[in-house]
Amino acid sequence: MVYAILILDLMFADCRSLKDKRSILKPLLHKLHGEFNVSAAEVDKNDLWNESIVGCALISNEKQFAEASLAKIPDFIAKYFSDIDILKYSIQIL
Repeated sequence: MVYAILILDLMFADCRSLKDKRSILKPLLHKLHGEFNVSAAEVDKNDLWNESIVGCALISNEKQFAEASLAKIPDFIAKYFSDIDILKYSIQIL
């Protein structure tokens, strides 16, 4: 069994309040769960209105599948969520 984690450091350029941030972040987390079957949540920078750290977790039988699935997420965000900038991301396999 393989545990894979994706950590995304995100910036919201158009947000001016925590309410704006939530209005973008909540649909993103829902889409990630639906498209990639991952658990996704904001794990840090909760009090900042223009930044967020999002974690995505996936359990799989194969390391290659887990890594490939998580590697598609940054491209998905860039394509469908143009108001979110990805500052950096990392994938960890446990």
